[in-house]
Amino acid sequence: MSEQQISLSRAEQALENGSAEEAIRILKNLLQTNPDDSDAKALLSESLIEAGHLEAAVKVLVEVIRELPEDYDLQYDLGDVYFELGRPAEACKVYESILEKDPQQVDALVSLGLIHYHQERLDKAEECYRKALSQQPDSAFALHSLGDVCFDTGRSDEARVCFEKAIKADPEDPQGHFNLAELYYENDDLKAAERCCREAIKLDPQFSFAFLTLGNICLDQELVQESLQCFTTFLKLEKSPASKEICAEVAALVEGLREET
Repeated sequence: MSEQQISLSRAEQALENGSAEEAIRILKNLLQTNPDDSDAKALLSESLIEAGHLEAAVKVLVEVIRELPEDYDLQYDLGDVYFELGRPAEACKVYESILEKDPQQVDALVSLGLIHYHQERLDKAEECYRKALSQQPDSAFALHSLGDVCFDTGRSDEARVCFEKAIKADPEDPQGHFNLAELYYENDDLKAAERCCREAIKLDPQFSFAFLTLGNICLDQELVQESLQCFTTFLKLEKSPASKEICAEVAALVEGLREET
């Protein structure tokens, strides 16, 4: 095994172990001596995203995509990072570029819908989701997203059907269980909401917003200590820049609950 391969392997292991900064250090050193190593650049972009260095990740992704124009995973990463940074127009361009190359890329359609959804253009979002489902009826991503629109527009029964179909399509995806938990919670069915939320956490112990919802469910049942544990776990896990305001609110709630107890 060459020194280059050894460095890549070490970086991959560091990233798998949750040491994104160590992976970044290894990869930057590798690229100093091997500046044309596309695999190292791709892994560096993943590590930068994991570490929350999103602007730096954009620069690396733009460069490596030029070198690997057929790697759709990298293009999705770039679109997602633009979206995370609050640059929806640039994210749209990335997803539209993917669809121009391959109209069968259903996830790009759904991602475009998500941008419409977050800009409160729900009709446009639903149009994207339904178009995606016409191409791939068992797309859990599209089903989750369509369910969200249905829920937000007062179609709870249709939303529940979408979420249940998503779980059937991909039972190991925690998102469907979480979406059902949110639906049950809004309808004041706390036991069903708790059951679905715990299933989501079981499938993904790093699912920050599942802990937030479970914390609210526990608080509504006057299980204060358990709700505190959930809220604290949420704050430890959720590092997205887009969640700063929510995190501040939860931190204030935690402080208030601790003072009361």
